[in-house]
Amino acid sequence: MSQMDLSLCETRKNYVNGAQMFADIPAGMEQIQLGFGCFWGAERIMWKLDGVHVTSVGYSGGHTPKPDYKLVCTGTTGHAEMCHVVFDPSVISFEEILKVFFEHHDPTQGDRQGNDVGPQYRSAIFTYSDAQMTQTKKAMARYAEAYGRPLTTELRAAPDVYHAAEDYHQQYLAKNPQGYCMHGPTGIFCALPETVVPAE
Repeated sequence: MSQMDLSLCETRKNYVNGAQMFADIPAGMEQIQLGFGCFWGAERIMWKLDGVHVTSVGYSGGHTPKPDYKLVCTGTTGHAEMCHVVFDPSVISFEEILKVFFEHHDPTQGDRQGNDVGPQYRSAIFTYSDAQMTQTKKAMARYAEAYGRPLTTELRAAPDVYHAAEDYHQQYLAKNPQGYCMHGPTGIFCALPETVVPAE
């Protein structure tokens, strides 16, 4: 279970829905860390989904013990810009979360996403259970076939520490609706596995 480093982030409530961003995960809910380019647009995609309880953005997956935005932007910390998502699997399944993830960025671009270049923008999924790991591996195989080339998505168990980003990054595009965003549907589509019934 990842610890939360909140040294950069004084805000605790999500600007969009008022939920506590860093509280204990409510009973019956799950969490996942997703990296798919600039975390401003990635977070907006996630907070709009029915069944998502709360989102935040942060830095994760690197070796620098106390990253901040300026350091991460150097591309030398090993950290990626990540969106931490808490969701209710009775409303939205993990497979549905993965579908949105893989169809709203290009997971074959390595250390970049569109015009955003650097390892901090890499495609990444950091899981919190064996079941999530298994489902993600299967989804990656499906999407590699759909994209027609190998995925570069980094897949690993969630690191020991998730470093919440500075306050101004949290729900940035809700505070700045005309702010920078490069995310959108890629045009690639994969049906959900037949064994998965979409949450009602």
